Amino acid sequence: MEMVPSEENQFVPKEIQNAAEEPRMLCIIQDITSAKTVNERLTLNLPASTKLSKLYEDVAKKAGYVNGTFELAWGNTQDMAPLDHSGEMSLSDSAFEPGGKKNFLQLTDKDGEQPQIASVQDESATADSSGLDDSSQERFIGPLPRDSTAGCSGDYSSPAYSYSSILNKSETGYVGLVNQAMTCYLNSLLQTLYMTPEFRNALYNWAFEESEEDPVNSIPYQLQRLFVLLQTSKKRAIETTDVTRSFGWDSSEAWQQHDVQELCRVMFDALEQKWKQTEQADLINQLYQGKLKDYVRCLECGYESWRIDTYLDIPLVIRPFGASQAYGSVEEALQAFIQPETLDGPNQYFCERCKKKCDARKGLRFLHFPYLLTLQLKRFDFDYTTMHRIKLNDRMTFPEELDMSPFIDVEDESPQTESSTDSGAENEGSCHSDQMSNDFSTDDCVDEGICLDSTGSTERVLKPKSLPTFELFSVMVHSGSAAGGHYYACIKSFSDGQWYSFNDQHVSKITHDDIRKTYGGSSGSRGYYSSAFASSTNAYMLIYRLKDPSRNTKYLAVEDFPEHIKSLVQKEKESEEQEKRQREIERNTCKIKLFCMHPVKMMMESKLEVHKDKTLKEATEMAYKLMDLEGVVSLDCCRLVKYDEFHEYLERSYEGEEDTPMGLLLGGVKSSYMFDLLLETRRPEQVFQPYKPGEVMVKVHVVDLTTESIASPISVRAYLNQTITEFKQLIAQATGLSAETMRVVLERCYNDLRPLCVPNKTLKAEGFFRSNKVFVESSESPDHQVAFTDSLLWKLLDRHGNTIRLLVLLPEQSPGTMANRTPCQKVGVDSEEPFEGSKGNRKSVEAILEESTEKLKNLSLQQQQQQQQQQQQQQGSSTSDSQKSSDASDFEHIESLTQEADSNSSLCVAADNRELENRIKAVAGGSSGASSDPENQFACEERSDSEVNNDRSTSSVDSDILSSSHSSDTLCNADNGPIQLANGLDSHSITSSRRSKAHEGKKETWDTAEEDSGTDSEYDDNGKSKAEAQYLYFRAEPCSQDDSSTDTQKSLVLHVDKRITLAAFKQNLEPYVGVASTQFKVFRVYANNQEFESVRLNETLSSFSDDNKITIRLGRALKKGEYRVKVYQLLVNEAEPCKFLVDTVFAKGMTVRQSKEELLPQLKEHCKLDLSIDRVRLRKKTWKNPGTVFLDYHVYEEDISISSNWEVFLEVLNEPEKMKSMSQLAVLTRRWSPSTMKLGPFQEVILESSSVEELKDKLCEISNIPLEQLEFAKGRGTFPCDISVLEIHQDLDWNPKVSTLNVWPLYICDDGAVVFYRDSTEEPMELSEDERNELMKKESSRLLKTGHRVSYSPRKEKALKIYLDGGPAKDSGQD
Repeated sequence: MEMVPSEENQFVPKEIQNAAEEPRMLCIIQDITSAKTVNERLTLNLPASTKLSKLYEDVAKKAGYVNGTFELAWGNTQDMAPLDHSGEMSLSDSAFEPGGKKNFLQLTDKDGEQPQIASVQDESATADSSGLDDSSQERFIGPLPRDSTAGCSGDYSSPAYSYSSILNKSETGYVGLVNQAMTCYLNSLLQTLYMTPEFRNALYNWAFEESEEDPVNSIPYQLQRLFVLLQTSKKRAIETTDVTRSFGWDSSEAWQQHDVQELCRVMFDALEQKWKQTEQADLINQLYQGKLKDYVRCLECGYESWRIDTYLDIPLVIRPFGASQAYGSVEEALQAFIQPETLDGPNQYFCERCKKKCDARKGLRFLHFPYLLTLQLKRFDFDYTTMHRIKLNDRMTFPEELDMSPFIDVEDESPQTESSTDSGAENEGSCHSDQMSNDFSTDDCVDEGICLDSTGSTERVLKPKSLPTFELFSVMVHSGSAAGGHYYACIKSFSDGQWYSFNDQHVSKITHDDIRKTYGGSSGSRGYYSSAFASSTNAYMLIYRLKDPSRNTKYLAVEDFPEHIKSLVQKEKESEEQEKRQREIERNTCKIKLFCMHPVKMMMESKLEVHKDKTLKEATEMAYKLMDLEGVVSLDCCRLVKYDEFHEYLERSYEGEEDTPMGLLLGGVKSSYMFDLLLETRRPEQVFQPYKPGEVMVKVHVVDLTTESIASPISVRAYLNQTITEFKQLIAQATGLSAETMRVVLERCYNDLRPLCVPNKTLKAEGFFRSNKVFVESSESPDHQVAFTDSLLWKLLDRHGNTIRLLVLLPEQSPGTMANRTPCQKVGVDSEEPFEGSKGNRKSVEAILEESTEKLKNLSLQQQQQQQQQQQQQQGSSTSDSQKSSDASDFEHIESLTQEADSNSSLCVAADNRELENRIKAVAGGSSGASSDPENQFACEERSDSEVNNDRSTSSVDSDILSSSHSSDTLCNADNGPIQLANGLDSHSITSSRRSKAHEGKKETWDTAEEDSGTDSEYDDNGKSKAEAQYLYFRAEPCSQDDSSTDTQKSLVLHVDKRITLAAFKQNLEPYVGVASTQFKVFRVYANNQEFESVRLNETLSSFSDDNKITIRLGRALKKGEYRVKVYQLLVNEAEPCKFLVDTVFAKGMTVRQSKEELLPQLKEHCKLDLSIDRVRLRKKTWKNPGTVFLDYHVYEEDISISSNWEVFLEVLNEPEKMKSMSQLAVLTRRWSPSTMKLGPFQEVILESSSVEELKDKLCEISNIPLEQLEFAKGRGTFPCDISVLEIHQDLDWNPKVSTLNVWPLYICDDGAVVFYRDSTEEPMELSEDERNELMKKESSRLLKTGHRVSYSPRKEKALKIYLDGGPAKDSGQD
C-alpha cells in the first residue's frame, strides 16, 4: 500500500489520505427499541463514499448489537422504508446530506423483535490492559461504558451498561465478583484466596456432608461453590450473597466498611472452627502460621528469658511513633520490627540470675516463617494532635522477591537461656512489640492455643542454608482515607506469571509498573507532611509464597477435580443453563402495563407479561384471569384496547386481529412501552364500539340549569377535523339533547373554560387533543342571551371547578352546641343549596335578626347595666379570679350569639325564620339559669381538650392571657369564671386596647410583619365581616362515624370553594362549632397526622385539595397584630440551660413591661414561679443562644422585631436589672483554672462600651487576677460553648490582639457572648496517662450528654463478626 506523509509528518495510507479530503456525512442515530435507550444518541461522522452495509456495521459496533438484528430508518418521516442492510449504495447516493448537516436516523426493531445484544467476542475492542494508571479500569468502581472506538468518530460514549457485559466472561478468562454495596474488602480477599493454589486445592478436597449441616449456613461449602463458579462460570462477574449469608450477615452488613486484614483473621478463625475433626483442621496453620521468639536478655550476665509466639501476619509500622520520617521499604520496616530496645533507668529488668534490676535488651526474633507470608502495612493510625484517625500514605517499597534470611534467628539455645515456651500462643495472627504502632495491642488477638504440627518446631525452623526466599503474588490495595475508601487486589497468576487487577466485577491485565505505583507516597522528599500530599492509593496487605519447588503446587484442572467437585460443577452448570433459558424467555416476553375498570373493584392496575408469540386472544384470556373477572363478567364481554393512562385516552381497538402475535401487535418485545393496555368490559346487551387511530376522546358532562347539577361524564369519540356543528350532532346522538339550543364549553385546563361558538371551526383549531372534557347545556332558558361570564352556566362551571371536599373534625360538645348548632345542621342536611339564595331573603333574615336582637337588649337592659358597672370596676386588674355575676356573663353570651347570627345571616338563608327566632329565644331563656349551667363548665372542657391533644398552642394559657387587664373578650378563665364569646367587635379587644395605650391617636396600618405572621383581622375598617364582601360556595353535610377517630368527636363533610379566605371559612363554620369564629382555631391535618394551625386569615384554601382533613380546636384565635410566643427559662449554670415554661400572646404596640405584667400571673399558676417584675428580664432567643436583652420601655414591632411562633428567653435575676440602655453590653464570663482542670460558673458582666480594656477591668474585679496576668478568649459554637478541659488551654484563641470587642476575631456585637478567662501564670495540672485517659472518658461522657461534639472521640465502627450458627443471637444484650 502506498504511504504518503500527513500534516503531522507521519505516514498514512494514501486511500485514507484521499478519504479525508472527501465530504463527510454527520449521522445521528436514535435508539427507539426500548424506553431505556430512547434518549440515547449515537453520532457517526463518515465519508460520503461509505456504503450502507458499512453504516450498519459501525452502528452495530457502537450500539453493542448484532448486525442484522435491527433496522435503520429516516427519523424525520414515517413513510420511507428502512435502509437496505446489504446495500452497496454510498451515503451520498442515499439522500444523506454532507457539509455538517445532521442526518437523523432511527434504530428500530426488525420483524417485531428487539435487537440482539452482541457478546464480548463480537465486540471489536476489548478492555484496555496496557497499564494501570490513574484513569485505568481497575480504579473504576461500577460498570464500564460501552466501547466508543468503532467507526470514524470517537465522540460517543453510551452511559448504558450492556446486559451482555454482565453475562460474558472477561477476555482475561477470569471472573469478577459483584460488589454488594461496600464489600470490596471481601472481594479482594476472596480473589486472593482463590488465586492461592494450595488453599483452593485444599478447599476442593474437602467434601461437604449435607446430612450434617445446612448448606446455606456452611461457610466452607459456600466458599467451595464460589471457587467453582470463579473457575467454570461463563459470566463476567458472580454474586457473593450466598457466602455472606453463610457468615450470618443480613443485607445491612453489605453497607458496612471493614478492614481486609480484620476480615482475614475472622474468616480464618471461622474456617478453623468449621473444619475441626477434618483433614483440613490444621490447614490455616500449615499455610499461614509462623513462629517468633519474644525475649529479654540481661546485659550483665547474659541470662535470657523468652517465650514462643505464633503469628498469621506481620504488622509493619509505616512511620514510627513520634518520628517525622517513614520507613522507606518493607525490609527497613522488618529490620525495625526485630530491632531490640534497651531497658535501663526506671525501666530496668529484674534478672533472675543476678537477683537485682539490671540493664537488659528486649526484642523479637523470627524462628519460623510460614509457607504463605502475610505482611500488613499499618497505614491506619491515630493522630494525637488532631485526635482523629488518619491514613499514612507514605511511600514504602516492597520487592517481588523477598529474602527473609537476614531476619531469622540462627542462634542455638545455650544452657544459660531459660526455656519458657508457651504452647498456648498468646498472639495468634499477630506479634507483640513495644516499638510497634501505638494503637496495636494484644486485645486485637484471639487466644486459640494452636500448636504447630507433630513434626515439632525445631524441624521446621528454616536455617540459613535453606535461603528462605518468598515471591510476591498478591497486593491488596486501599484507595481513600481513614474514614472510608475502596479495596482492590493485584494478583499474579501462578499459571502464566501474568499480573491481573481484580477490581470487583472488572478483571484486567496489568504490568510490573502498575504494581510499583502502589508503593504510595509522592516523588518528593519523605518529610513529615509528605503523607498529606501523597496519593491515597497504596498497598495495604502483601502476600508472599515461599519459593520451594517441592511444595509449590499448581491449580487443579477441571478434569482432575474430585468427584464431589465434579458433581458440584455439573449442578452449577445446570443452574446456569436454567438461568440462561429463563433469560431467553424474559427476552421474548412483552411486559406492558394493564388497566381494567373492574365492575366491583373500580380501576385496577397490573403488569401483563406475555410471550411475543401469544395471540391477542390468548393475551386477553391472561388479562381476564389477572384482573380477577371470573364470575363477574364473561370472557366474551372483554377485550384489550390500546390505552394512554396519562391522558385517559383510548387510542385504538384491535378488531379482526385476535390471531395476531402480541410481539407484532405491540411493535416488538420490550420491558416497557410508551403506551398501555386496557381490558375493556361491557354488559351482555351492549356492543363494543370500534376505536380508530386518529380519533380523540371527549368526556361530555351534561349541565342541568334547573337543578344546578352536573352529570357524570359520557365518553364520545370524535375526529380533530370535525366542525363544531358536526360535533354538536355527535353529542346530541349520545345524550338526546337538542343540537339547536346546545351550548358546548371546553375545559382546556384547570379554570380555563372556553365556549365553542364558531360553527365551522374544527376541533383541532379549538385546541382539542387526545383526551378532552366538555360541558354541554341545552335548554330554552334566557341564560343563552347573557354574556358567558355573566351566565348561570359559567357560575355553575366555575363553582364545579373550584369546589373541594373537606372532612372537618369538630371539637367535643361545647357550650351552646346543642342549642346553637342543631338548627344550622338541619339546614345543611335538608337544603340542596343551604347557603345560597336571593338578596331579598338575606335582607329579611337580617331584619328578623336585628329585631330579635333589639328585643333581647330591651328585656335585659338591667343586666347590661350591671355588667358595664362591673367591667369599669375591674379595669386595670387581672380577672383570673373574677367574681362576675352569672347574669352579666350570660348576657354577654347572648349578645355575642346575636352578633354571630347577624354576621353570618347569609349562611342560613334557607332556614325557617321562626327557627332563628326560636334559637335566639332559647339562648335567652337559658341565660337566666344558675351558674351551674353546662355552658359554665366550658373552661374545664376547653382545657381538657387541649391536654388530650398535647398541643401547646391550645393550652389553657390562652384563657389566662385573655383574662388580663387589656382584654374583656375572654372565652374562659382558670377559675371556671364567666364565659364570654365576643366576636371581636367590642372596643376592648387586645389589639385595640394595647394600641390605644401604646399609640394613642395613631391610625392602625397593615404592615409587612403582620402580614407575614398571618395575624390579620377578620373585619375591615368599618367593622363589617370580610366574608360578606364576596359570597363563595359553602355547603355542609353530616359525616358518618365510620372514618371518624372517636365516637365523641363530631365530623362534617364540607363542599367549599377553595378561593374562600380562612376568615370567611371560619365564619361559615360558626353555626357548627357553636362559638364565634374568634373563639376557635383551625388546624390542617397532614398525611403523617401532624397538625399545623392555619392563622393567615386573608389567605385562601387554594393549597387544600379533595378529602383533606381539618381539626377545629376551641380557644381564642389570634387577632390582627397578635403573635403566639413560646417562653423558655434561661438557666446559665444548669446542665440543660433551656427550659420551656408557657405559651403566651404578645401584641404589636405592647411594651416589654406590659408583656411581663401579663406573663407573671401565668408563670405563677402554671409553673409555680412567684417572681417580682423587677427581678426578671426577657431576651432574644436564637435556637439555644441567649441574645439581646429587652428593656422595659421597648415596644414590640417598633423596637423589637416579632414573628409568628416567636421564642424568647425569660431570665430570673439575683438583683435588680442593671441593663438600662441599648449602648450597654451583657457578656457571660467563665473562669478556666488550668491547675485544677476545672471551669467556674457563669458570671454576667455589664459593659458600658465595646472596649477590651473595660472587659479586662471587669474580669479583674470579679476574679482578683492582676491585669497583666489576665488572658481571655471567646467561646465557640452554641451556648453554653462547652469545650473539653483537655482542649480549652490550647485550642481557644487566647488574648487576641485587639482593642475593641466588635472586630475580628471576637465579633462580640450583641448580648449573650461567652468569654473564658484565665491567669496566664497558672500552670496546667500534670496528668499521668491513666489520669488523662480517665479524664478523657469523663469529658466525653459530659459533652455527649450536652449534645456537643467530642473531637477526640474516634469513629465508632460496627464490629466485624462471622456467625457460625447462621446468624446473630436475638437477645437484646448482643453487641
